Amino acid sequence: MNKKPIALGLTSATLGLSLAFSPFAEADFLKDSKADLELRNFYFNSDYRQDGASQSKRDEWAQGLILNYQSGFTEGPVGFGVDAIGLLGLKLDSSPDRQNTGLLPVGSAKAPDSYSRMGATAKARISKSVLKVGTLIPSLPTVLPNDGRLLPQTFRGAQLSSLDIDGLTFDAGRLTSNTLRNVSGHDDIEVDGKGIKGAVPSDKFDFASANYKWSKDLATGYHYAHLEDNYTQNIFNLVHTLPLGKSQSFKTDLRYADSSKDGNTNIDNQAFGARFTYSIQGHSLGTAYQRMKGTTGFPHLDGTDSYLVNYVMISPDFANPEEKSWQVRYDYDFAALGLPGLTFMTRYLKGDNFERSKGVEGTEWERNTDIGYVFQSGALKNLGVKWRNGTYRSNDKGNDIDQNRFIVSYTLTLL
Repeated sequence: MNKKPIALGLTSATLGLSLAFSPFAEADFLKDSKADLELRNFYFNSDYRQDGASQSKRDEWAQGLILNYQSGFTEGPVGFGVDAIGLLGLKLDSSPDRQNTGLLPVGSAKAPDSYSRMGATAKARISKSVLKVGTLIPSLPTVLPNDGRLLPQTFRGAQLSSLDIDGLTFDAGRLTSNTLRNVSGHDDIEVDGKGIKGAVPSDKFDFASANYKWSKDLATGYHYAHLEDNYTQNIFNLVHTLPLGKSQSFKTDLRYADSSKDGNTNIDNQAFGARFTYSIQGHSLGTAYQRMKGTTGFPHLDGTDSYLVNYVMISPDFANPEEKSWQVRYDYDFAALGLPGLTFMTRYLKGDNFERSKGVEGTEWERNTDIGYVFQSGALKNLGVKWRNGTYRSNDKGNDIDQNRFIVSYTLTLL
């Protein structure tokens, strides 16, 4: 099969990497290699409606390119391989008074015309266990890198993932630096969360995670994290899907997290969340409840998504100290009507029972709507288009935000 010029270049680079493993290099290293290029065009507009807003609007447009390469493994008892990622962001429209959308770096005068970074990961496999060292994008309840803008957030460190025990997925490792979604460099890891004091940057984030699938319908998990001199966290979760006949199901998702201080911080949070979803023939109707306890909000790594059930589009996860929040959500997959690729989602959240300012109870609400379509055939096959709209309101000098995001994405397979 003929390959495109860029694919041939990747193959040549891969061959050079494989020779570095000699005499272990085998055909599987090349044969099982995969590479793709994602093109992501992103327009972001956020209007701040409250009186006295320091910035009335954030409005930027940018083009992202994400090149991913994954090699296979050499043959033998221990297989070796290499992964690589290249990221490039290009400014299409911005100005000093409209920056800080998360798409582009924030400049002292204006956002730069471009920014980029590259990462490489060495990997070794024994049986069903894989050790990776280098650039990582882990996906665990304790660390969920953000990929909600132009380029994904990445970390550096080491991660061991194992599937050697049937039904059990085990992960453990250490992260040593953080690269936020709109920067090029690496920094120490910091903690984010409401009301947290005494936090310091750290180069040691240790994690361990075990998720066991008892059956095709039931899974439970335990997840541990420790950011040195900041916090220790223990998360427990349960996911159960109850079949209710043809094209019907009821899903239960329960989550509990206990976070305590380490070093000189004041972190103290217990977070409970429950989400229930009923699905039938393309329709999904869900509801969620979330409760914060303790003197601070829920801690998570700076820039990452939160594992809480009410972490959504605009609000910082409805996780103020002592806050209670609930959510209702509706999804529809138009494939049920013979229109595969077209999806719709809308949800509403409300939170209260927290202190906005001294003696004033805080309240907040948010409404989101997503409409997306992925072309299924023809010249535009796999081209995705999505519009995201959100409204957030709060009381007593909180933010009032109207937000729109428009994303066009296409992934080109290279290998």
